[in-house]
Amino acid sequence: MTKKEKKNIQNGADVESPANEDSLDTEVDNNENLATPSYEELFDKNEDLEKALLRANADLDNALKRTLSEVEKAHKYGVEKLIQELLPVIDNLEHALSNLSKDATNEDKEGIELTLKSFESTLDKFGLIPIYPVNEEFNPEKHEAVSMEKDDKKKDGDIGSIFQRGWELHSRVLRPARVTVIKN
Repeated sequence: MTKKEKKNIQNGADVESPANEDSLDTEVDNNENLATPSYEELFDKNEDLEKALLRANADLDNALKRTLSEVEKAHKYGVEKLIQELLPVIDNLEHALSNLSKDATNEDKEGIELTLKSFESTLDKFGLIPIYPVNEEFNPEKHEAVSMEKDDKKKDGDIGSIFQRGWELHSRVLRPARVTVIKN
């Protein structure tokens, strides 16, 4: 038995079949007819592959940087919705302080003040900063003009009265301060 016949038997081919021998001869002939690529073609293909690899590495690096940035923002601003819901509580404590009745005791006032201070110091730990624009010029990014008023002691564009203080979270304005603007 020849090597060719043994190979055909191992591959499950019928040894006696002349058709199988013809197909093997055809495959060998086809492989011989294939042209080997030239040096220039291989060089160009190599350059293309290197460029594709560089682009893929750059894309991966950009995706990693973008992901790290998004995670950092999520940690930094993840409490934003909770704080938005807590701001009215602070406003209510401030209103309670300013509108205490004459019958209220000093202990009542001190209790509300301590609660407000404790609340504010807790929010300060998370990066919340109040916007209380005393003697500042109007800034539309941080202030919301409710109305205008005259005051000869201040120049145009300054802030007059403050109706409600604003809040920033890590330099992002959560709520602008509501103010009046001087217009003489």
